Amino acid sequence: SNIVVSLIKNLIPNKVRIPAFIVVIASFVTIVEMVLEAFIPFLYDQLGIFIPLIVVNCVILGRAEAFASKNNVYHSIIDGLGMGLGFTLALTVLGATREILGSGSIFNLVLFGENANTILLFILPPGAFIALAYLSAIYNKLTLKN
Repeated sequence: SNIVVSLIKNLIPNKVRIPAFIVVIASFVTIVEMVLEAFIPFLYDQLGIFIPLIVVNCVILGRAEAFASKNNVYHSIIDGLGMGLGFTLALTVLGATREILGSGSIFNLVLFGENANTILLFILPPGAFIALAYLSAIYNKLTLKN
């Protein structure tokens, strides 16, 4: 990830630098996780949730660098609560979207019938990026003024 970040650092605007670097790290973490699952399943099973937690730690560190290190305790608490709730909401919407499009159900409730065509890609790791791109486009369309 350091090689990629070093190569793209001048192409990334400062405003989105930390999120862009987190995406790079998340991509490499996902690749490592998939390789472990495919070739070393015992180790993958033993590590479990700890591999994806690397990305969560990057998000927390990025926010600490971007906001908490430059503001007082009160504003940092409010920001932490807001970011935590916002992150939870975003992950819930992203997960629900992927589940609905990828399996046609949510909470074991079949939405489109048993024989409905679903898009398998959405339940795979690349589907998260595609779903995030579509959700971001919809959000931008709804919130940006002409």
